[in-house]
Order: sequence, then structure tokens, then C-alpha cells
Amino acid sequence: MFRNMRRIRQQLSDAECIAILKNELRGVLSVLGDDDWPYGMPLNHWYCEADGVLYFHGGTSGHKIDAVTKHDKASFCVYDTGERRAGDWALHFRSVIVFGRVKIIADREKTLEICRQLSAKFTSDTAYIEDEIQQAGDAVLCFALIPEHITGKRVKES
Repeated sequence: MFRNMRRIRQQLSDAECIAILKNELRGVLSVLGDDDWPYGMPLNHWYCEADGVLYFHGGTSGHKIDAVTKHDKASFCVYDTGERRAGDWALHFRSVIVFGRVKIIADREKTLEICRQLSAKFTSDTAYIEDEIQQAGDAVLCFALIPEHITGKRVKES
């Protein structure tokens, strides 16, 4: 169902893919939008090691929600900041693409926990996080990308 990587020597291990998903702050979620036009949007995410699922948050309505409600298949691309090696102009980086299906989170307590975990990637100030959840928590919708296939590779821009 999913293609094998063509340049197999550049393939990342499962552990490397998970590390990138856990540690990087943002990626691009791609879905089928209006009239089946591709729609990609930058989003922050939380990768939950306990269930192997990616979680996102956003508003309760809009283009993104309409798209994932109509077509549950999506992909999410994340890449690290990369590095320039001595004497080399090219950027070396690692990227991961997750293919999966989107599911809206209906459980309110789960939604609030996802919001806490997402916020913790940006700040350790729990008082600030709880205040934000208290103020905006009712206007948040969370959704999951349940992976069906994860692939990652090393890239050298050249």
C-alpha cells in the first residue's frame, strides 16, 4: 500500500523517526481540502509514546476541520533544523512523514490533557498553561493522526 523508500541507505530507523516526532515543535499537516485541492498547514504537535499517536489542537471550525471531517486520510511532515558540515554549503537534515487517519477527540478530559502536553513542549510554566486552558479550553478542538505508515530519511541539499 505504501511505497518503499527508493534511496534505502538514507532511511532512518524507527527510533530516529520517533525522536524527531517527539522533539521537533512543528510540522505540516496535509489533507484534501475544498474540491479535493491539497491543503497543507503548519501545526505544532505532540507525539504520545504511550499510544504512538500524533495529537494536534485548533479551533472548532474552519477549513482544516471541514477537510479532516470529509476525508480522514492525511500526512504529516516534520524535519529537524539540520546542520552545515565544515567546508560544505549544503544543509544536512532528517525528515519524517507520517501517513494516517485523522480522528476528532470527543472526550473533553482527553482534549485538555492534549492541550497540556502540547503546551509543555513550549513552556514548563504550569500556572501559565492552566490559566490558558481555563480561558480558552472551551474553544479548542483536538484531533489525532493515527499512523498507518511512518518513514524517515536523511537529506543533503545539493
